[in-house]
Amino acid sequence: MAHIDLGNGLPGIRGLMAYRPETEKPLNQLAEALLRSDDNTLSRGDRELIGAYVSYLNDCFFCQNVHGALAQHYMHCRVEDIDAIKKDFSAAPVSPKLKSLLAIAGAVQKGGKQVTAALIEAARAQEATDREIHDTVLIAAAFCMFNRYVDGLGTWAPQDRQFYIDRAPQRAVEGYAGIDLHK
Repeated sequence: MAHIDLGNGLPGIRGLMAYRPETEKPLNQLAEALLRSDDNTLSRGDRELIGAYVSYLNDCFFCQNVHGALAQHYMHCRVEDIDAIKKDFSAAPVSPKLKSLLAIAGAVQKGGKQVTAALIEAARAQEATDREIHDTVLIAAAFCMFNRYVDGLGTWAPQDRQFYIDRAPQRAVEGYAGIDLHK
C-alpha cells in the first residue's frame, strides 16, 4: 500500500498519475518525447533500455520491469537478455556506442557531476552524437525523478514479471502521451 491514499489501486507511477492528473500529462509528454519520438537516432529499444538500466541502479522494481519489458519488446530479445545487460552491460552483446551511453547514464544516476569529460569523449569515440549524449543524460535524469516518485511514495508493483512482458506490446502501440491509466 502506498504511503498516502491514492484512492485508485493502480500500480507504480500509474497510481500516482491518476491521483494527480494535472501532473500526469506533462510527465507522460516528457516520457513520450524522450522514449518514443521518431526524430531520434537512438532506437526506442535503446532509450527504453537506458531507462530500465537507471531504474535497475535505483532499485525501482516497477520502472525497471516496465521499461525492461518494453526494451525487450523493441529489441526482439528475451527479458533475461535485458537482465544481463542491466547487471553488466560491458559484457553484453550491445554496440560499443550503447555501452558508452549506458556508462554515461550510470554516472548520471550517481549524480550529474559524475559525468566526466572522459565519459563524453569515450561516447564520441564510439560515434555518439551530441544529441544522443544529451538525450542519454536527460533520460537518465528523468528516470531518477520517476524512480524516486514511484518509490518515495511507496507504490505497489505486480511482482510477476510476466505482467510487464505481456503488457509491453500494448504499451508500445499506445505510447505514453495518451495512456489510459486504468488499462
